[in-house]
Amino acid sequence: MPRFFCDLPLAVGRLIELPAETARHAIGALRLRAGETVTLFNGDGAEYAGTLEHQGKGAAVRLSSRAEPQRESNLHITLAQGISSGERMDLTLQKSVELGAAAIQPLLMRRTVVKLSGEKTEKRLRHWRGVVVAACEQCGRNLIPPVAEIQEFMPWLRQAASSTHAPQRYLLDPEAATSLRDLPAPNGPILLLAGPEGGFDPDERNAAIAAGCVALRLGPRVLRTETAALAALAAMQAIWGDFR
Repeated sequence: MPRFFCDLPLAVGRLIELPAETARHAIGALRLRAGETVTLFNGDGAEYAGTLEHQGKGAAVRLSSRAEPQRESNLHITLAQGISSGERMDLTLQKSVELGAAAIQPLLMRRTVVKLSGEKTEKRLRHWRGVVVAACEQCGRNLIPPVAEIQEFMPWLRQAASSTHAPQRYLLDPEAATSLRDLPAPNGPILLLAGPEGGFDPDERNAAIAAGCVALRLGPRVLRTETAALAALAAMQAIWGDFR
């Protein structure tokens, strides 16, 4: 069933006029016809089934039922990702949502290739949040993982080190001695750090370990930035999470 994010109050019995872009996608790209069943969600954890109605060039949905299916992972993982360029970052965000990441923190690091400032920063952040919403539409999640404001790595790390929110903190490092299977199952939220294209600068790596991060390797091969975090998320879900 086609799913669409709709940033409006949703309730059974209401006729919801779809935003213009969503209506164009439903009618033009997906070729949906009046009378077909679609699902709307607004990020509150529920989803609403309804019937599509055409309104000139636009479309609306008459909501008929509400459900709260459980599609969130039992692992609460915040992915702190060193910003990578273009499609690499988009892929990381999209697939991390599909793999159950609960939140995403983009980080500017010493080896980050992308240069962001001012309006460019806000534009990129809006784009990434759109990627996350689209991933939720596709994979069935009804809670939208927040993409936090972009931060510089070292100031962010100092703040994260003083927080008790994520007692399990892991740093992806191909030279580490520890693997996931060496670790006990987590007993709370997880913070997963992944570097940009060039990986962690030695000072960043040492600071992260000093801040309580456990260096973690994912097998004998060096993974690209767009692969590393996704492989770690999938492995965590297989060993500790909802892939079992």
